[in-house]
Amino acid sequence: MKLTVYFEKPYWVGVIETQEKGKVRAARYVFGSEPSDAEVLTFVQSGELSDLTERMTVVVEGKTSYDHRINPKRLQRLAAKEVRSRGTNTYAEQAIKLQLEQHKAEKRTMNRERREEIKEYKRDIARLKAKAKHRGR
Repeated sequence: MKLTVYFEKPYWVGVIETQEKGKVRAARYVFGSEPSDAEVLTFVQSGELSDLTERMTVVVEGKTSYDHRINPKRLQRLAAKEVRSRGTNTYAEQAIKLQLEQHKAEKRTMNRERREEIKEYKRDIARLKAKAKHRGR
């Protein structure tokens, strides 16, 4: 699991990535103003991080990680490259984008169902009023 905190105008954003067997899952969390080390630590230790990891449903095929022992010099180069890199990797961005699209689609269907329920309710009320009017009430 990897947490990357970076500045994305106008807010500070944290991206949580997990890689398992060549599959990448990611979630995005907006901190707002620049988080201190203590705020990031409380975020990691509190239940918010676990809630985000549970909501990571979209899986993107990524690079396979090393399953064998890595040469210490290679490991040092990889760590330096990771420190130099800014933001998140493209697999995490793809996972976040897919998750947002999935959430939008769910929201659209829920809103459509809600609108239909309201229309049906208004239609029922109009029918009841018309019946009451014909009965002389």
